[in-house]
Amino acid sequence: MILISPMVGITRFARFAGLAGLPAMFPAFAKAAWLSVLPEFNPFKYNSFPINGARQSYRLTAALQTQISRYEREGRLTELPPILTFQSVIDFTVSTSAVLSGLYAHLPSNGSELVLFDVNRNAKLGPLIRPAADAALSGLMPPGVRNYRLAVVTNAGEGTDEAVERVVEAGETTERTRPLGLVYPKGVFSLSHVALPFPLTDSLYGLTPDLSENFGANLGALAPRGERGTLIVSLDALLRMSSNPFFSYMAGRIEERLPPLPKSNAPAQSTDERPSPPTPPKSGKAQRVSPPRRAPQGPEFVR
Repeated sequence: MILISPMVGITRFARFAGLAGLPAMFPAFAKAAWLSVLPEFNPFKYNSFPINGARQSYRLTAALQTQISRYEREGRLTELPPILTFQSVIDFTVSTSAVLSGLYAHLPSNGSELVLFDVNRNAKLGPLIRPAADAALSGLMPPGVRNYRLAVVTNAGEGTDEAVERVVEAGETTERTRPLGLVYPKGVFSLSHVALPFPLTDSLYGLTPDLSENFGANLGALAPRGERGTLIVSLDALLRMSSNPFFSYMAGRIEERLPPLPKSNAPAQSTDERPSPPTPPKSGKAQRVSPPRRAPQGPEFVR
């Protein structure tokens, strides 16, 4: 089972989101039903988010964690396949700590693995980085033996953008390091919830987009500068990291888990082959051969 930025838990504020939306019962306060109301310029994602969506998300994650705990008590988690999860250490949408405490802390030793993408410790933003963000990884992963394999993608060392994979196998405490041949891009201080599924070359969300497709704007490469209050959206919406510099690593790790494609023994049929002409009748009488029927070509048959 492959999970990418899974919603195992979200902020506790969402539990009381329904209360925040109560004024929306009155027409004059209709906007209170929304956490945010923004122009919809993203072709594949809503920018605005309703209060009801936050409340339903909290109820879903609460039910999920209750069920996971119940299955653990009943010994039914042994029926789960191995889980491979990719998660950014910094995630504003879902709770990274809930992925560990609400899911991985309950898993049996079945070959599961958690891959975390750390912050860029060479970003050199000094006091602009929150201390909690800088210490997020150590707070999430206290030392100890775990039932799952842990891999952390982080800087190779102080003062370098080179990335490595630091691995601790299940049941062990010894850390192994493997260079990845990948780097944190300049100016990127962390990944995000929405970044993981997209490569840097994605035409819409990529930091270095492939221009073979045109969506009107390369949202992932925008870095606007100017006077505040001029844009119709906050810079948070535009500067959030939306592509993954370690996408090739993630794709390779996923492919490792996939079974090999079955080999077909049937010979490939040439596209140049044509059906044999009909066999003439043995009686010698000429018979009319109807031409093959063609599929209707009108627009009413297009699906």
